[in-house]
Formats: sequence, C-alpha cells, structure tokens
Amino acid sequence: MGDDSEWMKLPIDQKCEHKLWKARLNGYEEALKLFQKIDDEKSPEWSKYLGLIKKFVTDSNAVAQLKGLEAALAYVENAHVAGKTTGEVASGVVNKVFNQPKARAKELGVDICLMYIEIEKGEAVQEELLKGLDNKNPKIIVACIETLRKALSEFGSKIISLKPIIKVLPKLFESREKAVRDEAKLLAVEIYRWIRDALRPPLQNINSVQLKELEEEWVKVSAAAPKQTRFLRSQQELKAKFEQQQAVGGDGDGGDDDGEEVVPQVDAYELLEAVEILSKLPKDFYEKIEAKKWQERKEALEAVELLVKNPKLESGDYADLVKVLKKVVGKDTNVMLVALAAKCLAGLATGLRKKFGQYAGHVVPTILEKFKEKKPQVVQALQEAIDAIFLTTTLQNISEDILAVMDNKNPTIKQQTSLFIARSFRHCTPSTLPKSLLKPFCAALLKHINDSAPEVRDAGFEALGTALKVAGEKAVNPFLADVDKLKLDRIKECAEKVELVYGKKTGGAAEKKESKPVAGKTPALSGTAADKETKDAATKPGPLKKAPAAKPGGPPKKGKPAAAAGMGGAGAKGKKAPETKEIFESELSIEVCEEKAAAVLPASCIQQLDSGNWKERLACMEEFQKAVELMERSEMPCQALVRMLAKKPGWKETNFQVMQMKLHIVALIAQKGNFSKTSAQVVLDGLVDKVGDVKCGSNAKEAMTAIAEACQLPWTAEQVVAIAFSQKNPKNQSETLNWLSNAIKEFGFSGLNVKAFISNVKTALAATNPAVRTSAITLLGVMYLYVGPPLRMFFEDEKPALLSQIDAEFEKMQGQTAPAPTRGISRHSGGSGDDGEEEEQEDVANDVVDLLPRTDIGDKITAELVSKIGDKNWKIRKEGLDEVTSIINDAKFIQPNIGELPAALKSRLNDSNKILVQQTLSILQQLATAMGPNIKQHVKNLGIPVITVLGDSKNNVRAAALATVNAWAEQTGMKEWLEGEDLSEELKKENPFLRQELLGWLAEKLPTLRTVPSDLLLCVPHLYSCLEDRNGDVRKKAQDALPFFMMHLGFEKMAKATSKLKPTSKDQVLAMLEKAKANMPAKPAPAAKASSRVGGGAAPAKFQPASAFSEDSGSNTMESKPDPKKAKAGGASSKAKGVQGKKVLSKPTLKEDDDKSGPIFIMVPNGKEQRMKDEKGLKVLKWNFTTPRDEYIEQLKTQMSSCVAKWLQDEMFHADFQHHNKALAVMIEHLESEKDGVISCLDLILKWLTLRFFDTNTSVLMKALEYLKLLFNLLSQEEYHLTENEACSFIPYLILKVGEPKDVIRKDVRAILNRMCLIYPASKMFTFIMEGTKSKNSKQRAECLEELGCLVESYGMNVCQPTPGKALKEMATHIGDRDNTVRNAALNTIVTVYNVHGDQVFKLIGNLSEKDMSMLEERIKRSAKRPSAAPVRQVEEKPQRTQNISANASMLRKGPVEDMSSKLNQNRNMGGHSETSHTVPREFQLDLDEIENDNGPVKCEMPALVQHKLDDIFEPVLIPEPKIRAVSPHFDDMHSNTASTINFVISQVASGDINTSIQALAQLFQIESLAREASTGVLKDLMHGLITLMLDSRVEDLEEGEQVIRSVNLLVVKVLEKSDQTNILSALLVLLQDSLLATASSPKFSELVMKCLWRMVRLLPETINSINLDRILLDIHNFMKVFPKEKLKQCKSEFPIRTLKTLLHTLCKLKGPKILDHLTMIDNKNESELEAHLCRVMKHSMDQTGSKADKDTEKGASRTEEKASKAKVNDILAEIFKKIGSKENTKEGLAELYEYKKKYSDADIEPFLKNSSQFFQSYVERGLRLIETEREGKGRIASSTGISPQMEGTCVPVSTHTVSSSIGNTNGEEVGPSVYLERLKILRQRCGLDNAKQEDRPPLTSLLSKPAVPTVASSTDMLHSKLSQLRESREQYQHLDLDSNQTHSSGIGTTPASPSSAAANIDDLKKRLERIKSSRK
Repeated sequence: MGDDSEWMKLPIDQKCEHKLWKARLNGYEEALKLFQKIDDEKSPEWSKYLGLIKKFVTDSNAVAQLKGLEAALAYVENAHVAGKTTGEVASGVVNKVFNQPKARAKELGVDICLMYIEIEKGEAVQEELLKGLDNKNPKIIVACIETLRKALSEFGSKIISLKPIIKVLPKLFESREKAVRDEAKLLAVEIYRWIRDALRPPLQNINSVQLKELEEEWVKVSAAAPKQTRFLRSQQELKAKFEQQQAVGGDGDGGDDDGEEVVPQVDAYELLEAVEILSKLPKDFYEKIEAKKWQERKEALEAVELLVKNPKLESGDYADLVKVLKKVVGKDTNVMLVALAAKCLAGLATGLRKKFGQYAGHVVPTILEKFKEKKPQVVQALQEAIDAIFLTTTLQNISEDILAVMDNKNPTIKQQTSLFIARSFRHCTPSTLPKSLLKPFCAALLKHINDSAPEVRDAGFEALGTALKVAGEKAVNPFLADVDKLKLDRIKECAEKVELVYGKKTGGAAEKKESKPVAGKTPALSGTAADKETKDAATKPGPLKKAPAAKPGGPPKKGKPAAAAGMGGAGAKGKKAPETKEIFESELSIEVCEEKAAAVLPASCIQQLDSGNWKERLACMEEFQKAVELMERSEMPCQALVRMLAKKPGWKETNFQVMQMKLHIVALIAQKGNFSKTSAQVVLDGLVDKVGDVKCGSNAKEAMTAIAEACQLPWTAEQVVAIAFSQKNPKNQSETLNWLSNAIKEFGFSGLNVKAFISNVKTALAATNPAVRTSAITLLGVMYLYVGPPLRMFFEDEKPALLSQIDAEFEKMQGQTAPAPTRGISRHSGGSGDDGEEEEQEDVANDVVDLLPRTDIGDKITAELVSKIGDKNWKIRKEGLDEVTSIINDAKFIQPNIGELPAALKSRLNDSNKILVQQTLSILQQLATAMGPNIKQHVKNLGIPVITVLGDSKNNVRAAALATVNAWAEQTGMKEWLEGEDLSEELKKENPFLRQELLGWLAEKLPTLRTVPSDLLLCVPHLYSCLEDRNGDVRKKAQDALPFFMMHLGFEKMAKATSKLKPTSKDQVLAMLEKAKANMPAKPAPAAKASSRVGGGAAPAKFQPASAFSEDSGSNTMESKPDPKKAKAGGASSKAKGVQGKKVLSKPTLKEDDDKSGPIFIMVPNGKEQRMKDEKGLKVLKWNFTTPRDEYIEQLKTQMSSCVAKWLQDEMFHADFQHHNKALAVMIEHLESEKDGVISCLDLILKWLTLRFFDTNTSVLMKALEYLKLLFNLLSQEEYHLTENEACSFIPYLILKVGEPKDVIRKDVRAILNRMCLIYPASKMFTFIMEGTKSKNSKQRAECLEELGCLVESYGMNVCQPTPGKALKEMATHIGDRDNTVRNAALNTIVTVYNVHGDQVFKLIGNLSEKDMSMLEERIKRSAKRPSAAPVRQVEEKPQRTQNISANASMLRKGPVEDMSSKLNQNRNMGGHSETSHTVPREFQLDLDEIENDNGPVKCEMPALVQHKLDDIFEPVLIPEPKIRAVSPHFDDMHSNTASTINFVISQVASGDINTSIQALAQLFQIESLAREASTGVLKDLMHGLITLMLDSRVEDLEEGEQVIRSVNLLVVKVLEKSDQTNILSALLVLLQDSLLATASSPKFSELVMKCLWRMVRLLPETINSINLDRILLDIHNFMKVFPKEKLKQCKSEFPIRTLKTLLHTLCKLKGPKILDHLTMIDNKNESELEAHLCRVMKHSMDQTGSKADKDTEKGASRTEEKASKAKVNDILAEIFKKIGSKENTKEGLAELYEYKKKYSDADIEPFLKNSSQFFQSYVERGLRLIETEREGKGRIASSTGISPQMEGTCVPVSTHTVSSSIGNTNGEEVGPSVYLERLKILRQRCGLDNAKQEDRPPLTSLLSKPAVPTVASSTDMLHSKLSQLRESREQYQHLDLDSNQTHSSGIGTTPASPSSAAANIDDLKKRLERIKSSRK
C-alpha cells in the first residue's frame, strides 16, 4: 500500500480531488470534520472549497459520494459563501444524486436543496428542480416533486412560489409513470393546504378520475391554516416567535399575523394564464350586435359570453366591446338579451379585474338605471354584473353615479341601489370608507329609511347597518343624530347580522374602534386596503355587540341638514355622554319656567326683575348672579333662568349697568349649566341686538362665545349671522361679523357651513356701510386661512374694486397658518379632543369644492359633437374640439357626467395631426380643473392614454402631455395612477422618450407620497431594463428614479426583483441599487395635526385647493408655507431632498410661485466628492469644451437638481437672459447667509457661470462677474481652497473673458484673477494664464501677459511653471507678436521679471532674435529700475513684522490643495475659530536694543511691563485647529497612560492642518526610543513629504509660509538626528537615487536630499558605531550600479558625485581599512565600482597621514596637511565652495576659504568663481573682507547683507524680517543673525571648542519670534516629564533670539550657541529689562 501513504500527506482540498476514491473518501471525511469545526462563517477557509462542492455531490463512487454529500450539506449550512454554488450544486444533486439507488443519498440530496432554500437561495433551487421535472429518468422526476413538496410544506407558499409549480402540475398528472402521478397527487394536496380553492381552476382540465381522487384527498385536509415550520436565515425573529408559540401550545391569535398572512397570499387569478379574446370575437360581431333581429344579437352575445368565461383575460382595448354591451343593457327591448349582456359584462370585469376599472364609470349608471326591470333573472344578472364591476374600481370612483340614482322615483331602483351599497360596503375597510364618502351616502340612505315603500326602507336599513359595522359607531353616529330610537335599533340589529368580506374578529374590532377614531386615519392608507382581490378568506365574524349608548362621535358636519332641516338636525352633536339631555330640549311654558326659577333663586330677586326702579333691578341682577355662581351644574335650570332674564323689560333694558350684568349672567349660565339650543334661541336675538352697543357690546360678545362653546360654533354662528342680517342695524352687522372672525380663530373651522355664510357675506359686501364691508372682508381673510384659494371663486363676479380689496386681504393672510383652536374642544366628550378636530379638518377643503355650483354638461355632449370629433376631416375634428373647449369654459365647474366625451377625446390623443393632439391635451388639462377631484374616475380611460403621448417624438407635444398629467395628478393624487398594471405597461414600451419622461415624472412624484399601491412593484422589472437602455437619457432618468422606488418598496424587494435578470445585468443593477440605497430619501412624514390648514392628513385623493383653480382664480395659488397636505398629495411635490413647496401648477408661470423661502443651495453630504469621483471615473462628461453643447448643460442641470432649489434652477436654465440676471441677483443676496451651501455646490456654481461666459448678453456677464468678485472674497475669508476639479472647469473659461472688447469687463476679470490667487496657488494660476497667451484673440494675449507679470511681481520667480526658464522663453516669444499691445505687454512683463530677478533673466530667456533682444534691452534701460536682490515678495511681507502677530493668525487650514475637500468646510462650519490661543506677551516681539537706546518720549502702545514674568515666554504655544482639539495645557491630566498619548499624537499627525501635523511629528521625533522605531520606508516617505512641502511654491503664498518652512526645517533636523541612523542614511540614499532618476523631479529636490546627506556625514563621527555599515554600503553599491561614475559626471550639477565621494571618504576615514570587511551584503563584489573606489580612497589617505584621518568632519576634511598634492587642492576648494553655496554652512565655508587662502596664498580660486553669477562673486569677496577685518580685531562691523544669498543653490526663498538694529550700523545695512553665529563660531574655534558636538543640545528653535511657530506642543511635557530640562536647554540659547532681532534662521541645522554664554546672557537680559522698566517709570 505504498501509494496510500502518498495521498495521506496531501492537504484536505487536494485529497478531495484525488483520482483514488479512497483518497477522496478520506478527504470528504476530513472536510466534514473541518466544516463542523470552523466557527466563523466568513472564514477564508470556506473559499478554498467553492469550486469543489459540486464534485462532492457528483462523485462517481457511490460510497465516496455519500460522504461527499454529508460534507456538502455541512458546507452549505455553515459557509457564508455557499450561496455562490447554488446553481451548479443543485443541478448536480438533481442529475447525479436523485438517480442513486441508495435512499440515504436521495435524502441527503433533498436536505442539501432545502438547506440552500434556507440560506435564501430558494429561487435558484426551485429553478433546478423544475428543470429536473423534464428529465427522462422518472426517478429524478419523482425526487424533484418530492423535494418541492417538502420545501413547500416546511417553508410555506410565501417562499416557494407556486405559480411555476402549478403550471407544470397538469403535465405531471399525464405522466405514464404511476410513481410520478402519485407524487404529483401528494404535491397537489400540499399546494391545496396552502391556497385552498385557488388551485381548482388551473386543474379543472385534468383527467376526471384524477380530479375526483384529488377532491377526496382535499376534503381530508384539515381546515386549520398551515404554518411555516422552517425559516430562512433572515427570518430568525419569526422562528423564535414560532418556537415560543409551539412551547405555549400555539395560541391562535398570536399566530395570526404570520400564519394567516399566507392564506390570502395566493389568489387563483394569479396562477392562471391570461387569455386574449378580442381577436377571437366573431368577425361580424359588431354588425350582428346592432342587427334588427334579436336572434342575431343573441348569437353575438353568446359568442362573447363563451369567451369571457375564461377566468383571466389579457389586457387590451375593450372600450368598443364595453360600449356595445352597455348599449344592449341600456336600450335593448329584449330582457333576455339585457341579462345576457349583463353576464358578459360581469365576465369581463371578473376576467380583467383592475384593468376593467377604466370602463366602470360608463357602465355603472346604465346598470343602476336598468334595475327598474322587475324580472328576477334580469335583476340577478345585473346584480352580478355590478358586483363584479365594483371589485374592479373603488367606491369613491363610482359614488357620484350611485348618489345620482338615489333620488330616483322608481322604488325598485332605490331598493336595488341601497342593496348594492350594502354589498359594496362589505368590501370596504374603515380606511376605504372615510367620512367624506360616508357623509353623502348616509344622507341619501336616511331618506330611504323614511321611504313609503317597505322594501326601500329595508334595503336602507341594511346599507346603514353595514356602514355602521364597517366604519364603527364613532364614524357613523354623527350622521344618525336625528334618527329616532326605533329606527336606530333597527340599524344596529342589521349591523349585527352583517358578515364582512374582510373577516375581522368583530368584537375586537369594535372595541378598537372606540379607542382610536377611524376617520382620523389618513385615507392615504387606502392604497393597500383597496386591493380587493387579495384578501379572499373570510372568517366568520361573531355578532357585533356594542353598547347601545355609544357616544355620538366627532363634531358635526356642516352640510345640508339631511332630514329635519328646519332644526339643523344633521349638525346635532352630543357634547357629553348621551345620558344627559340632548342639546335640544323641549320648550317649557313660562309657568313651568317661573316655577323652576323660583326653586333656585331668592324670592326677592324674582319680584324685582321687572321693577320700575333701575337700582332695584341692578340689585336683583347682583343676587341673580350670586345664585348662578353657587349653583351646581346638574341642578341649574338653564332654560328657566334665561326665560326669567328675557321677561319684561328683557333685552329692551334701558339702563346699561343692568344690561351689562344681564349679559354677563347669560354668559355664566352658558358656561356653568347644561345649556341647550332651545335656551340659546331665547337669548340670541337680544344678544345680537346689543352686539353693536358701545357699552354692552363686549359683554354680548362674551355671552355669544359662551353659547357657541355650549351649543357648538357652527350652529350658533348660523343663528347669529341670520339674526344680524335680518335686521337693519349696520353696527350690529359689522360687530357680528367681527365676533365671528374672532370665534373662528378660537374654535377652528370645523363644521362651519360655508355656503350659508357666503350668501350673508355677499350681502355684507354689498352693504352701503363701509364698516360692514370691512368686517366682511376681514371675515373672508380669516376663512381664507382655513379654506384656501377656492374661497375666492365665490366672489369672482364682484366688482373689480371690491375684488382687489378681497385679494389684498388674502394676500395678507398668505403664508400664515391657521391658529390651533383654543375653545370648543374641552367639552366634546364624544370625539375627545383632537381626534374630532382632525377628522373634521380634512373635509373643509373638500366641502368648499362641493359647494361650488357645478354644471352638468352631459346633455351638451351630443352624439353629433362626438361624431364631429371623430370625423375624417381634420378641420371638422378641430371644430368639435373647439366646441368642447367652449363648453367647458362656459361651465367653469362641471359634474363628472361627460357622456361619450372620454372615448372621443382618447381617440384624438393619437391623432395624426399633432396640433389636434395638443389641443386635446389642453382640453384634458382644462377638464381636470373643471371637474376637480371627480376626474379620478377617468384616470384609467383618459389619464393613462395621456401618458402614452409622453412618447411623442415632438418636444412640445411631450411638454403639453406632461403638463396635462401633472394637472390631473394634482386633482386625483397619485394612487389612481399607480394602481393596476397600466403604468408598468407604459414603461414596458421601448420608446426612449416615453421612458425618460415617465421616469422623470415618477421621480418627481414618488418622493412626496407616504404610501403607494403594491402595484408599483410591477414597474420594477421595466425600470431595470431602462437602467440598461441604449439611450443615455433613459438610463440617467432610471438611475434618478431608483432611490424613490426604493424608498417605497425597500431595498430587499428591489434586490429580489433582480433575480430575473441576466447575471451580467444583475450585477450592474445591484451595484446601482447599493448606490441608490445611500441616496434614498426618507418617506415624507405624516402631516401634523395642528398645521393642517385644510387637511390634517387629507389623502392624495383629496382636493388640493391650492392648485385646482389656479388658472381661473388668478390669485396667488401657492401658499409659501409648504403645507403638509400639498406636499404629500403631489400638488406641491417636494423633491427628494425636501425642498418643500415646489410647484406643479398646471401652467407653472413663475409669477404664481410664491414659495421662495428656504435655502437656495441644499447641502448634500459628500455630494461634491461624489461628483468629483464620477468625473474622474468618466461616469459623467468632463467639463471641457470650446462651446457648451446641450449634453453639458443637461448634465449640469441634473447634477444641480439635488442641491439647488427648484425655482432657482428654473431661473438659471431659463431661455431668457433676464431670468439669469434674476438668478444671479438671488445668488448674490443669499451669498452671505448660505456660505456653507455655496461652498458645497461651488463646483456647480462655477460651471454654471462658465456657461454664462458664453452668453452674448453683457448685462448677464457683468452681473456674473460682480457675483464672482463677491464669491471669491467670501471664499478667501473662509480660507477655502479651490479644488483641482473646480479650478480646471472654471479658470480657462474665465481667462477667455480677459480678451473682451469692453474695458469694464476686462478690468473685472483681472480683478477676479487677482482675488483667485488667494484661494488657489499662484503657481497653478500661472499655468492657466500661460495657456491663455496662446489664444487667437490679441487682447486676451496681451492681458494674459500682463497678468503673468503681475504674478511674478507679487510672488517672485517661483510662480513660473514648469520652470522659470521655460516660462520666460514662452513669454519672450510674444515680443515678436504682430500686434503692438501684445508686444508691449510681453516686454513689460519681462522687464517686471528683470526687476525681480536681475540679469539672470537673459540667461533664462535664451536666444532671441536680434530685433527682439534690442527692443528688450531698450525697454529695460528705459524702465531704469535696478534689480533688487530678492523677490519683491519679501519686501511686501516686511510690514507684517511690525504688526503684533497673534498666534491665532490664520491657521493653514488649506492643507495640500488636492485633498482640500468639503470635509474641511464642514469642520469649518462646526468649528470655532474663536479658540483663543496662548499668545506670547507682546513685548517680546520688540527689539530691546532699540528701546534701550531710545531716550525720546515713546508713544509705544505697550502694556506695562511690570506685569510679566520672564517665564511666560516658555509657555508652549497652542495652535487652534480646524479638525482636532488644540492640545490642552492640562494634557497630562487627560492622558495618564503613554499609549493614549501616543495615539493622540499620531491622530494629530493625520490632521488636515499642516501646523498640527508638524507639531505632532516633532513630538514623535523628540523621543529617541520612538524616533528609532521608524523604518527606512517610513523615513523615506516622510523625508520625501517634508522636502516636497518645503519646495512647494504654494506654501509661500500663505501668510505664514515662511514659518511653516522654518518649522519643517527644524523637523527635518530633528528627524535626521533622532532616527535610527542606519535607516535614515539608507532612506536618503534611496531618495537621492529616485530623485535623480525621475525626470519630473526638480533639481532642488535632489539638492535638498544631498544637503541632508551632508548633514548626516557631519554626524557620522558620533554615530559611526551605531550604524550597520554593511547595509549602508549595500545601498551605496546599488546607487553606484544605477549611477556609475561616468553617468554621474554627466549630471548637470556636480553635487551628486561630490556628495557620494564625501560620504565614502568620511566612512573610510572613520573606519580605516576595516571598511572593506563590511561588503558582506553585496553579492558580486568584483562587479562593484564601490570596492575599487574604497581601495582608491584608502590608498590615498594612507599616502597622506599614515592612517590618521582627521576626525573633524564638520569641516569636511578641508584643513588638510600642507603636504596635500596639487590634485587634492581642487577637491578641497570644491568642498569649500560647496559649503559657501549651501545655505547653512555659508559662513563656515567663507571662514575656511579665508584660512585656505592664508595657507596657500598662491592658490588660484578664479576657476571656481568664474562659473558663478556676478552676485555670488561679489558676495564671496565681501565675505572674505569681512572675516579679514574681523580677524584683525576691528570690532563688530555690520555684515554686508542680512539676506542669505539667493542663488541657484538655495532651496527656499528665505524672507528674513529684520528690524534695523542700532548696533554699529554705520552703513545702514541690515544685520542678520548669521553674523552673530559666525562670530560665535570663530570665537569658539579660537578657544579650541568643538563646533560639532550636537547630541546634547537641542536645535535652535526660534521660540520667540512668531508665536505660531510650532515648537514642541505641551504634550511633550508628558512624554518626557522633564519640563525643567527643556526650560534649561531653551534658556541656553534664549539670548540668541533676542540678540538677533528675532530673525529666523531657517537653514537646516544651524549650530546652537554655547551654553555658558547663554546663561550669562539671560541675566544680562533681565538686567536690561529692569533698566527699561525703571526708565519708563
């Protein structure tokens, strides 16, 4: 068995694939163990087996296969990735496992399939199993059926979709194999368990024997609803619930939610295939149906009847068929045919379901009318038809038709209609039967129960009983207020017998209904509730028991009092529980009243009531009042008391005091007693009479208010107004109206009968007395608050003057919210508190619309008009349409009955003549406005065809169609549109126009809806196909609509819907879904109760007053407050991001739009970043064009839509330039207030402005430039930094405008370019402007050249990009331009450069033609400006020195430009700039010498010095930061442990603020142990970063650029000294190699790297022993491999080769011959140049001094022995000049040169000088002279210059701020700190002190100068906990800074001062300070 051992060693996954079955078996066993052992479902182990699992199950060896199956099962159960294997493994199981003879294999196969279903892969498994049913092997088929059955029984029909299974069932029953048939039977029984009778229709055609067997089996199935017993991974909470129930024993109710949900889920209808019948109609059907002989008509109908028996019909255009059937029903004389046609209609309705809804409106009136037939079979057929039709539509849609026939004279029609209403109500739920519907129905039914015909009465009782049962007593009782008890009992009795379709546990429902008011729910819910057919299973309701004494709920309705109109009975309202007496009580006779009053009032009081003496009457009133105040509510006989008060003299009382008391008592009685309307009628006359009285008026109003509270405002108001207008007194009339205005505000508007008021208000408006008119207008204003714009329609025919007053009043009210009612609430106990209010509020607007007089135009729509509209000749068609227009115009408001018009108009929508299509659309738009909400019923037959027109190829036709759709949607709400399949059918059409318009419309409407019908899901597959449409616009619109679909349907449903897509599409769509998920808006919140002006939560279906009549009313129809109702109803659609109050008026002219409140720029989190990403990833067009094409404009528009207010966007993209001006004005206005918004949309704003640059209109351009100036000012204040993206898409276009012919514009553009340098680096601006010089426009070239000159003047040569040489050459080419202005500009610019940079300019320019050169020289001479040695920039910055610079000077918030993203802006928005930071006391910024020598009177604004201790200076500086909190001085308390400190410091390194980063890095490198941790790689990156930063020209553009550079310098020194020396040396070598290789890298970069290397060389003597030489030599070897000596010599600069030599030289010197032992790491030494070089160097030094090398490396081995050979001399001199050229060692170099010249007086230094510039030569000479005078001891003579030499060698322009010192400044030149350093160094040398020992001394940080220099922040105190040491070390060189006039030395590594002198100097300073202080006293 040798081979055994071989495979035993293999890893598990390889064993599983082994060719030996034993190996595989063993592999499977181990894999099984492994799978059971891995805990983490996401472990990477799983992925190894992804490809193998299929082989596990399909193993050819039966034994191994069994094990493989077990392992596969474990894998599927535990692995996170198992889902990926579903398809292949399931297919393997079906084909290779189900055919195995072993039962165990089959079992495992089934388990694996079920496990896949459990991990959410049910669809894929089901697909494979269904494929298996087509297999030839019956074994496999049986196993597949069995698996399906098991899956269904365990997971339930929700997870296993039954439709595909049921489709194949009949085929399985026909199988030849008995086993298959038996298994199919079991499956059918299982399916029956879940869906019951829905399974019958699909199986009706199988073999009758089998069907019979099935029926027998089905009977045995238990009646209990089946429950899911196994759950998906995502259903774990259900599972827990299920297990809990099992434990308890499964209580029935709890299981309801989950278990029973499943029962109605499958509907037989869904399982059927739709049949297409229209094509199968007999050819001559339409002729036959019109035939004279009834037999022919019957044949035609029978043919239809046969076709409509199909249970599910394909949707299509059934309009003609319905029309002829309707005609038969309505007109045919043969009753048999009527019944037959009714049957056909019933069949159509049943087969089409919702799709029949559009025809319902036509047919219902006809059927209802036909109920006059007595024959039972006709009646029954009609009943069936109308019931079937009802299910295809909603009660709301056909309510008008039903109510129209309720008043019919024919009793059978009345009876059948009532019965139909009763049946319909059964299908309703409380939400689909809102009060607005109940009210008209109840009113009509109340007439029926009083009808003379008993059958009508019975039907009425049944209908009312059903309503009571469905909506609950609370909703219905208010309408039954006047029904006597007998009838009420009868209604309740009926209610108990009713069985509802949606079986509720009735008892429970009743109780629930009491607790929460049904109608308070917003009817918006009806969408879901109205899905009639989904809920079929009725459970038997128990009898409904309700306390008969239920309270009448909800405040009364206004409305025509239904029965007892005289008493206004319909408005009756129980104000307390019904045990107390009704509001109306019977009138008492005067005798009874006197009796009752005597019982409660003192006798004297009653006698004196009518006394002749007023004083007695007054006394009587006082007693009366006392008595009333003390009475209990229950014993107060209100009516008796008020009748006593009304007794003679009653209300004719002449004494005002008595009268006032009397009125007050009335108010008291009304408040304290049970005050009825009867009592009120006694007193109201008198009260109204006194309302206008000066003295008693207020008391009268108080009493009226009290009565209104007791008897309800609506009733009281109606009485009061009627009384007031029945008399003539104008004062009373106006005061009554004033009282009413006030009362409405206090009580709210609910229940008021607007109609009654309006007639009175009209009377008042016509009054002659102005006070009455004014009061009437004020009252209208108050009503407007509640009713809204429709109110104006009642007054359109008033005189214009009056109308304008009304408009003015409405205008005032605009934008105000109706106040919340303060009265009239507490006393309603029936509909307690707000609930009542809210239910009411919904109706007000509706009611106003109900009140509008609507004309019935049905009779005007004649047959000939309809035929005209359908005529062949287009002119006649047009005439017909014109007639329709004028009919609608004349009628203004119309009833929904418009006869045959819809069909006629529909056919015109696809007219070949587009003009007629447009005309039809405008008619439909008009129709919507005229018909109001009732237009709903026409949505299906007219609205949807309008959507089809959106696919028209003509733009204007589409626009008209969209306007029409919007006008309709405004009236109907969206539910009607989204229900059914119509919309999805439209989307299905592959018309790109239709798709993009429709998706755009949905994207606008969906976000405003709270709920949507479930049918929206049907659109999703088509939405997905749109996402991949060929047309880009369609794809874009589909992407925009995605988030809104998701907002309603949820991510899960949407993701599930992708399963039908192809795999490639699926992945793309899922990615888009993920993206959309991030942008998904929240659903609009439910409307708040209080704010409901008109509708607490009116359904979208409700009328939106704001917009319906916009055209006719002409008033401002848009409230500026985004009213919740409108926002929801799609009237004022709010765009996803919640810009409330966008308008969707039917013709949105901007004049009407009032809602411009709210921000104009909306901040979208990360919006800008996302846009940048999209542009980078080329998802959108890059903003780059010569003239803007449409797609750019469209793209910008789309990008703006989410973050710019809609109305502003409309202005911005308007065709007319004046609108652009308007937009700019708005933007200017909002600039300050919306800074953050502006910054978040800045990229878009700038792009939009670039489009304006292409406009020809000057006024727009001027305005745009004005905006830009303000914008850039703002941005620079905010310290914002333009991103690259923003700059590239804006600056080039701005530069185009520099060439404008108009001076003003050019000037503005230049000003803007100037300002831009503050927010975008000048060096980058330079590149853009340089591009501008290439333009064809000469003006532009000239201006650009001038601008370049300005840049160089302001910012020095470093702005020149890519290099000064290239830039100048480019500029110089323009000297020869043919245009004079360009030539001049070019010359001027170069002169400017010359002034900054001196003669070097000529060198940089290179060769010019003779003519050009002479012009240039001439011009330079003329300008006669001598070059100053340094960039003017430095001069500019000097003034800063004199200001007191606080540490809080602007922080460098700008960060590296590219990363500057809106994150910083966000920080800025949150952030405090206000942090005050610790500022160094101001006097230390002054020059002590100056003060000391200054004896004159000083006008220095200095704080008294006395208050300061010197120690203040040592306080570390705090830096305000935008992102991270500044380090607190109490840092130690915060961070007690080192780890957290380090974390904190590291977090600061990542700060966006450069200072913070530098500070934090300094802290890290402060501590050697930490610094040593940095690896070579890290150090390389860090050094690269730091050097790049030092060289970045942008840094200088910052206010504190130099400071930053100095800080970086210090940091670099620290890094070099503190890090691990091997690592840093290695890093620098690699950096040098990279920088020399990279062509793009600037030479300065390499230079700085080399300077760092020299610095390291100087440190070598101390560090040599800690260095890993082998590694360093390896690095040098690699370097020399890349750069052999030959190649190095070719470098432009000789620095690299010299650096390398110096390094090797020093190493040799330090290690001697041993150095050769360190070449161990180099593989092939002999190849290496290094070894040879080292040998040479060794030999050389041996020649010189034996092996004694001079250790003074600081001098770079320059002081060599006299014996040095001639060749060596050059090396030494080169080394010295290198030092002079380097910034930090320049003085030292000069000193060495001086020494050298002394030693070798004959040495020739000419060759070294002649290559350098004039400036350098004179500098060297001056330096040598200076040293000479110094050595001769001529005292301190000022150095020749304080400014470091500015030559090719320098890396950073060092701006030294010096203040001229008074010390020995004979020639007035400035003294730099380097002078003092130099002197110090020379002195030290003389004393024999070493200048090199550096370790123990910290580097020189210029602590005092600018407080914001990031010295070590206070967290180092903690890291070191040696503050004292720090202090001492700082004191050691404190004097240096004071002495050097606070000048910064920014060289890398300036050698610090000697400690000894420093200490002495501090004392010296203290003394000087004391002297100054005393002299100041």
